[in-house]
Amino acid sequence: MNRFVILAAALLLSAQASQAQFFNKMSARQKLSAVEATIARNYVDEVDEEKLVADAIRGMLENLDPHSSYSTKEETLEMRASMDGSFSGIGIQFNMQKDTLYVVQTIAGGPSEKAGILPGDRFITVNDSTIAGKKLKTSDIMKLLRGKKGSKVDIGVKRGGEKELLEFRLTRDDIPMHSIDAVYMADKQTGYIRLSRFARTSHDEFTEAIEKLKKQGMKQLILDLTDNGGGYMNIAAEIINEFLDRGELIVYTQGRAKPRQDLNANGRGKLKGMKVVVMLNQYSASASEILAGAFQDWDRGVLVGRRTFGKGLVQNEINFPDSSSMRLTIARYYTPSGRNIQKPYTKGDRESYDNDILDRYNHGEFQNADSIQFADSLKYTTLRHKRTVYGGGGIMPDVFVPLDTTQFTPAYRKLVAKGTLTQFALRYVDTHRAQLNKTYGNEDNFVARFETSEEMLDSLLSMAKTDKVEIEEKDFNESRPILRWMVKSLIANNLYGVNTYFRITNEHNDIYRRALDIINDPKRYNEIIGE
Repeated sequence: MNRFVILAAALLLSAQASQAQFFNKMSARQKLSAVEATIARNYVDEVDEEKLVADAIRGMLENLDPHSSYSTKEETLEMRASMDGSFSGIGIQFNMQKDTLYVVQTIAGGPSEKAGILPGDRFITVNDSTIAGKKLKTSDIMKLLRGKKGSKVDIGVKRGGEKELLEFRLTRDDIPMHSIDAVYMADKQTGYIRLSRFARTSHDEFTEAIEKLKKQGMKQLILDLTDNGGGYMNIAAEIINEFLDRGELIVYTQGRAKPRQDLNANGRGKLKGMKVVVMLNQYSASASEILAGAFQDWDRGVLVGRRTFGKGLVQNEINFPDSSSMRLTIARYYTPSGRNIQKPYTKGDRESYDNDILDRYNHGEFQNADSIQFADSLKYTTLRHKRTVYGGGGIMPDVFVPLDTTQFTPAYRKLVAKGTLTQFALRYVDTHRAQLNKTYGNEDNFVARFETSEEMLDSLLSMAKTDKVEIEEKDFNESRPILRWMVKSLIANNLYGVNTYFRITNEHNDIYRRALDIINDPKRYNEIIGE
């Protein structure tokens, strides 16, 4: 063998041995840093160190639990805007349909509403750049429309009935992001509040909503937490504090490195005597479950709906100098009776965890409460009336309401998924806005008197065919009842806002209707909570 080759091999082996010895002396933390530096310095191709580190962090966190996560700078800023309650922009809610931005709703008091932009308007240009037909992502659109407070943006708008583009110059301003979707009187004594998430402003919004409803005669409350995925635990605690007596435990947390911490009611709540029903479903999670668990454990109200998601892990947000962040699970939270309602998970198996809701549906849990089995080891009792409740995977409501899927035919699902239903409502309002305003005048008259005609549904079917949405007329006809009120609710949303949307859809919501029946039946209500 060539002496040069032998020498090179010896040097390589010596270097490898030295490198191995070097790594062996390192702590786990030093090794991680050394590996990143070695890859950046020696890898055959150039690497993006920022991405390399981000991928490494994600890999570590993914193998811990399903809720520990890493967010880039952009993701972190977006998450904070949604939870902090405001951002600077032009104040619209929009959908992207067929590569075109459609305004769904303007935010009250925002720049777009003040300038006269209407639901149904289509944005064609932004600052002289055409955005229609460009297949832009929602994130790309938001970057164009959001910006520093006081900065200006030019918008070219196509409006039904107008031949030319309408030009608007908008001055960006702070835009509030409300966490309460709807507030209204369900009947002469029952108030209704739909809370979509627990953001920094949620308790203030809740207090304002309560005062508004009290002025309208509210004596009892339906609190809708369906589809509420959670948010800030302390905000949920502030809301439940309104209903509990001084010293009553709201929630406690405990982890390996975090000793038990109790959070108790301070006794200054203003709703301690009010009758309450809480609406829940399989997407109610985290902070929603903290609130629901406290209501149930203190026999303080009736929970109605379906078993909740089952998130009982507490995350701490750790911010990095580059504005990226990491959310690390540091503890578990427990309801007042001692329940941890985190559903089971296998470390590193995110797919099975994410498929849990689908598995519940396929198992029949959404249709039949008997499909849900709880182990005796997970049995607990409520604190006042000693009713049996269970931990180990979500909050089981006091009154189960099955999911009715009979009207959700393939035709209905396709009309929703393809955006045809939303588009039909937008176009209808675009064409008939003046007539609708003249005929109904306000939302109360619209809710009471407007009816979706058969001719409108026929037009919807024709539009679906034009859009090449493949549906069977038989399926479509089976779904006419649900399509009739869905069209009405979407038109109402475009005319009057999301509050009116929920006033209409709730009349066909089985959980809402059961909640209203129970809260108006004192005997039944008291039987459920054990009084």
